[in-house]
Amino acid sequence: MMPVRRTQNWLPSIFNDFFDNEWMTRANATAPAINVIESEKEYKVEVAAPGMTKEDFNVRIDEDNNLVISMEKKSESKEEQKEHRYLRREFSYTKFQQTMILPDDVDKEKIAAGVEHGVLTIDLPKLSLEEIKKAERTIEIK
Repeated sequence: MMPVRRTQNWLPSIFNDFFDNEWMTRANATAPAINVIESEKEYKVEVAAPGMTKEDFNVRIDEDNNLVISMEKKSESKEEQKEHRYLRREFSYTKFQQTMILPDDVDKEKIAAGVEHGVLTIDLPKLSLEEIKKAERTIEIK
């Protein structure tokens, strides 16, 4: 369901100007942008998450060997006037989860992640050809 913005024709324009102003920030209901980059030695996943810190993220491998990226941030902002009740009080809650199927050539033991300048970066090193061949073995039939 998409939120619909409706204008109230019965309110005077002064009220519309006050309540529909840019200084009143709105919660962003869109999912963060994700980039996946492949090089010869690794895959790199970048998640754009401005304002998030490393404490807001959880990166794990689930029971099906998928990469699960989740983030959650709760915040409360208050603007009050002393002689009146609060003029504006805003709660914000952001939650996101993305599951990605990992390629077979990812070394799951060496996955690393970090957050810098609002971007979560996950490094997924590739296994070498020798390591892939070691994992593949022929089972002797008795």
